[in-house]
Amino acid sequence: MVNALRFLGWPLLVGVLVALLIIQRFPHWVGLPKHDYHLQQSHSTLGSQQQAPRSYAYAVSHAAPAVANLYTTKTAANPEGPASKDPAMQKFFSDNLPRQKRIESSLGSAVIMSTEGYLLTNYHVTANADQIIVALKDGRETLARLIGSDPETDLAVLKIDLANLPSITIGHSDQIRIGDVTLAIGNPFGVGQTVTMGIISATGRNQLGLNTYEDFIQTDAAINRGNSGGALVDADGNLIGINAAIISETGASQGIGFAIPVKLALEVMDSIIRYGQVIRGWLGVEVQSMTPELAESYGMKGHPGIVVAGAYDKGPAALAGLQPGDVIVSIDGAVASDGRTSMNQVARTRPGDHIDIKILRNGKPMTFTAEVGIRPQVKK
Repeated sequence: MVNALRFLGWPLLVGVLVALLIIQRFPHWVGLPKHDYHLQQSHSTLGSQQQAPRSYAYAVSHAAPAVANLYTTKTAANPEGPASKDPAMQKFFSDNLPRQKRIESSLGSAVIMSTEGYLLTNYHVTANADQIIVALKDGRETLARLIGSDPETDLAVLKIDLANLPSITIGHSDQIRIGDVTLAIGNPFGVGQTVTMGIISATGRNQLGLNTYEDFIQTDAAINRGNSGGALVDADGNLIGINAAIISETGASQGIGFAIPVKLALEVMDSIIRYGQVIRGWLGVEVQSMTPELAESYGMKGHPGIVVAGAYDKGPAALAGLQPGDVIVSIDGAVASDGRTSMNQVARTRPGDHIDIKILRNGKPMTFTAEVGIRPQVKK
């Protein structure tokens, strides 16, 4: 009997397995609902929804050769001590003795923008420098000459004369998104070229009190002393910004760094190379953004507008007919909702062009046409 059961057991087991397989593959044959979750699972493996960490070696190798280290020197007079101003002490010393001078040095970074040798860096890196030394990644060093600078955006253009120069690939700073990976390349603390990684934390940062014209890219990639003027690149090594500043209570990076968008930097560079300075449009007005209190006093609660706080005599706006107290509601069709944004719009307008300015004066809508002037140069 035992042998018979053993003999019948194997065919019975095989039959059960075959039946289960048929039910699984063809459930409609036995009236069961068909499920395809097993099929979906078979196309999915553990971790397929999470890509492996990406290496940014290509991006670095693509961009790093075009980022140079800067070393600047300038001569500064030693400050006079209290004793030098004491009449009793002055009797023992001649007023004609030459004042002692000291050599100050600083460091920074720069981006090689073209094979012709034009570099972009920060104005504050090169300000009042007597000598600017450029050290390339390939080991070459040379002196740079200053083509021009723009304190209002904290940018400066340099020129070097070397053969076979690398140049950075220009990215699209107007297409970046919050969360995109960024790489900051520069010379922090003079230790040599260094790369740090982060993401874009914000775009369009302004009203920080750093520059006259602000449209910063914010990143948490570490930016320290010496990184100023270096490159902020995307995950493919394309330039999206010029590193410029940090907000820090200690002076070291705390994850709040700012870069000037490459689109703005290129506009500044082109103007400096062409004209030796940045040519900007100007209306000759001082404006104030609409606050809740102002909106209530003007009866414009919930409506956009900027208030003309002052107009320069014989400036473009005054000649067109604008007066202090007018509320500008649009400039050349663009809604005037923020003073800084509207003035940046005017600055990008070519001098000599005519723009329509719609205002409210004592609640009455009016339109003026102004000829854009040239903004006076700011000295720092």
